[in-house]
Amino acid sequence: MKKIAFLDIVHPILEEKLTNFGFECIDLTAVSKTNIESDIQNFHGIVIRSRFSMDRSFLLKASQLEFIARSGAGMENIDLVYCEKNNIQLFNAPEGNRNAVGEHALGMLLSLFNNLNKGDTEIRKGIWDREGNRGVELDGKTVGLIGYGNNGQAFAQKLSGFNVKVLTFDKYKTNYSNEFAQEATMNQIFGEVDVISFHIPQNHETKFMVDSNYLNQFKKNIYLINLSRGEIVKTDSLVEGLKNGTIKGACLDVLEFEKSSFEDVFSDFENIPTSFKYVLKSKNVILSPHVGGWTIESYYKLSDVLAKKVINFYK
Repeated sequence: MKKIAFLDIVHPILEEKLTNFGFECIDLTAVSKTNIESDIQNFHGIVIRSRFSMDRSFLLKASQLEFIARSGAGMENIDLVYCEKNNIQLFNAPEGNRNAVGEHALGMLLSLFNNLNKGDTEIRKGIWDREGNRGVELDGKTVGLIGYGNNGQAFAQKLSGFNVKVLTFDKYKTNYSNEFAQEATMNQIFGEVDVISFHIPQNHETKFMVDSNYLNQFKKNIYLINLSRGEIVKTDSLVEGLKNGTIKGACLDVLEFEKSSFEDVFSDFENIPTSFKYVLKSKNVILSPHVGGWTIESYYKLSDVLAKKVINFYK
């Protein structure tokens, strides 16, 4: 019987379906990394979110490993080269949280445009400022999407009822225009968009891709949305744009300064970088704690998708 190590807490439907298929599922979510490493050679599969990195030193100890199932979309915490060389199958589940990401992106953008966070905070303080909370309409704007995979497509679909023009650039696709978005060049996006939104993985090509040089190529003053990974956008460059007005506002579900667990960014609050402190105080920035794909529904769907992929692989 093949043994599966669950290193992170996921929806129980994944364990249920894998157990019914014939796997032995072992809960190691409360076991230290050191103790896991001493026993990982006995496992054929790993289920993980982001608890710790699946780097070469760890994977070398997993001598019988056949697959890693990542509950989520991003795979940057896994040594992809090692897995490919050693025939370790990788599964992720972007289909499971794509709808949640699309809705979250739209919600953040509408909140930013209509000063919903600011207005709510002010009213609770006894401030009734209608003019200071006059909104901006999404209608008639041009939205640019960088990346047109599961999340980019979901956001485009959510935008379809708002009378916006959606341009999209995906380096790895061609001829993919549909009823929700129009394939475009980066020159077109730099020249036309009012809003730019990122839906791409973090890798050696995309890390800090969005720097001052990148942002200075936009012809209009823009709004920026990032629900992909924090280190795609250089915070210093974002702050520079916010200060000089070339960036009118930003929606950030992810942050450059997140640790690998995505939960420790405030562990050393006194030494938070100056640029991040600026972002925290900016009224034209909407923040959320990396929950773009984190809904009640996606919690189930992520595990359900992974179960189907693993079972189909072994079938």
